[in-house]
Amino acid sequence: MDIKQILETGAQAFRSRLGEELAGSLSLDKIMDALAGLMPGEGKNVDLGALVGKMQGGGLASLAESWLGDGGNAGIGAEQLISMFGSGDIMRFADKLGLDQDTALEGLKGAVPEMVDKASTGGTLESLGGVGGVMGMAGKLFGR
Repeated sequence: MDIKQILETGAQAFRSRLGEELAGSLSLDKIMDALAGLMPGEGKNVDLGALVGKMQGGGLASLAESWLGDGGNAGIGAEQLISMFGSGDIMRFADKLGLDQDTALEGLKGAVPEMVDKASTGGTLESLGGVGGVMGMAGKLFGR
């Protein structure tokens, strides 16, 4: 799965968390662009490995492990998302989409776990061609 597919998966999960009327007013491309801007990395070169590393360093290792593993994904709360990305980045993300912070956080509760899950197999992130950097290193964060 390439980064475009992962961003699209995240955008679809984001929209599914919003009400039907609101979700229909946001294009997948607009959400994908906003997600790419929120995630670690440069431009469209999203680095999910850096995100997982930040989670591990921020006390969210068990959450990251559930997303990387092949089972179900543990849910994430608004405060955890704010600690991962920072309130300023969350506000910029919300502004790009014309949403308030609470609505943006609700969408991110679906998008972020789904993106990490779809980019991983067997507990490690796959190397995504063309995005730069090695993504499979995330598993080593957890001693695998």
